[in-house]
Amino acid sequence: MSEKTLFVKLVRSSIGAKPKSRGTLRALGLKKIGDTNTLPDRPEIRGMIARVPHLISVEESTDA
Repeated sequence: MSEKTLFVKLVRSSIGAKPKSRGTLRALGLKKIGDTNTLPDRPEIRGMIARVPHLISVEESTDA
């Protein structure tokens, strides 16, 4: 069984963002512009990504 993963990258600064958005970025493991993290494709992660789509870029991948 192959598990999907998401590659998340912080592309915009969180300086002007609301505190909840900053917390969501921290929960995703992103601190500075250019930081990347590989996360499992789960509903909880998708929900966090949906809160900050204007600050991040996301790529999907399937592990073989």
